[in-house]
Amino acid sequence: MNYVMDLRKLVGSRPLILTGSVVLVLNNNNELLLQHRSDGGWGLPGGLMELGESLEDTSRRVVKEETGLLIGDLKLLGVFSGPDYYFKISNGDELYSVTAVFVTNDIEGEIKIDREESIDIQFFSLNKLPKGLTEEYRSYINPYLEQLLTN
Repeated sequence: MNYVMDLRKLVGSRPLILTGSVVLVLNNNNELLLQHRSDGGWGLPGGLMELGESLEDTSRRVVKEETGLLIGDLKLLGVFSGPDYYFKISNGDELYSVTAVFVTNDIEGEIKIDREESIDIQFFSLNKLPKGLTEEYRSYINPYLEQLLTN
């Protein structure tokens, strides 16, 4: 996150457009991996793009950092942006998020919780997602659920 920190030194807390990705990681039982974030509710593994990265590289990096899992093939579900993705975080920084949402079931390794980022990481049935799943993350998951219903 050095890139964002460097930008913040220049612009302070004024709104930035920040690009990142999240990943719907599914196991063989079609259960969704969610992390209980240290800063709040349940969400998807993901993060902000660094200089020189592709969105796919960002996805693979943050999933490994946050969960310990290695992911392979990624399918783009969609790109989410606009006024619904404006955030003012607790320190006063403002941002408009442009988020690529990917889906994968190509995973290997064992879950390792990064205690700085997460309280817990679990797979959940798509029919029983946890309370505390934020609206932002719900908006990323819903198009995948809608695809399942139409197939």
